[in-house]
Amino acid sequence: MSILFHNTMRITEGHTEEFSEAVRRAVAFVREHGPQLMVQVFLDAEAGLAHSFQLYPDSEAVLAHWQMSDPYIQDVMAHCTIESFETFGEMSDAVLEGLRSGPVGAVTVRPLLTGFTRL
Repeated sequence: MSILFHNTMRITEGHTEEFSEAVRRAVAFVREHGPQLMVQVFLDAEAGLAHSFQLYPDSEAVLAHWQMSDPYIQDVMAHCTIESFETFGEMSDAVLEGLRSGPVGAVTVRPLLTGFTRL
């Protein structure tokens, strides 16, 4: 079952360019090597926010992404904080624990009611 993450990041004041470059490097890496089905990042520079949407096929893909992409994630996080992190879909205990023990904190599980993914 697929998992969708929506991460809203507050960009550190004066770090928009550094943040943007770090995100571009991270997305380029996962485009080539990551397990995500989709990654989209939207910038609201006026509000100092960025919104990242990531679609994964399953929990194993999330765990694989975290393992392979940690240096890129840390590079991005050097220029922002997490404002909110929304999860959609059912995740393994390992993914839930990883989210709760990191900067995300509380996690609300929103199980899929119905839908499809067209690739």
